[in-house]
Amino acid sequence: MNFIKKYSTQIIIHFLFWALFVFVSLFVLTKYYWAENPFLQYLFILIVIVYTNNIVLLPYFVRKRWYFIYTAVFLSIAFLATQLYCNVFTRCGCSFLKCLSDYLWQTIVPLTFFSFIWMLFRYIERTQEIETIKQERTALELKFLKSQINPHVLLNNLNTIYSFSLEKPDETPNLILKLADNLKHVLYESNSEKVPLSNEILFIDNYIEFQKLRTEGVKTINYTKSIEDTTNRIAPLLLITLIENTFKHSLLGSTITIDINVDNNYLTCICSNGYDPNKEISETSIGLENLKKRLDLLYKEKYELKIEREKLFKVKLTLNLL
Repeated sequence: MNFIKKYSTQIIIHFLFWALFVFVSLFVLTKYYWAENPFLQYLFILIVIVYTNNIVLLPYFVRKRWYFIYTAVFLSIAFLATQLYCNVFTRCGCSFLKCLSDYLWQTIVPLTFFSFIWMLFRYIERTQEIETIKQERTALELKFLKSQINPHVLLNNLNTIYSFSLEKPDETPNLILKLADNLKHVLYESNSEKVPLSNEILFIDNYIEFQKLRTEGVKTINYTKSIEDTTNRIAPLLLITLIENTFKHSLLGSTITIDINVDNNYLTCICSNGYDPNKEISETSIGLENLKKRLDLLYKEKYELKIEREKLFKVKLTLNLL
């Protein structure tokens, strides 16, 4: 049953061709009646020739890439089969050229047709296999990229909680709750292709809250957001890379600006911070490189990422959420 289900289209094509081929041979291009026509006897030999070609010859010669040899074998089979039909079955007594002109088509047409069908479905199967491999590779690559993000974010949060448990123990329970929310997002939602935008924003809110506590009195954080519709969906842990880099590369005493805007299904995330222009900051650092890879995999031709270095280190991401 599985075989029939898998190859049902090919089976139908084969059946329809043979039905049409027999009809044309018996009622259109011949004067014989059913009982008298030697074509019906030759038909069984022809079927053996055709499927031997499809099952044995074609796969073998294509695998070896012996295309010219196969062409010679193909023509030889057609020629010999025609001579067999002409001289053994019909016994027409016609000349060599007349035999070829009258009967060659009955051999070469099914051979050519089913060879084409074999190559067509082989091409379709190969295309599907390649697409499946690409999808599996994409899934594995995304999983790997996200695995590089998650531990880093959570480690920073744990360090913050540890510091506050020593210095400000009264604020520790609230931080633990925020960390629990972030853990829930990472463990249960980050494996999804997309998550509600509201969940991702909550994750970012909690992360920035941790950063405000860690950098209190050292850095100034301006975090603004304007979100028209929180029902949009977004790839999980996508924006956190930009925000993390903003804190990572900012100078002590500098101002960090983070603005997230969602309008008409377009998300814009702008992160800027003061930086040391004498200190080289590679655009191909692990964080930004991973972000670009994820964007190419998930939002190909639907995003724009700009990086500027003037007075501030500024990164702008525009994303089509549809």
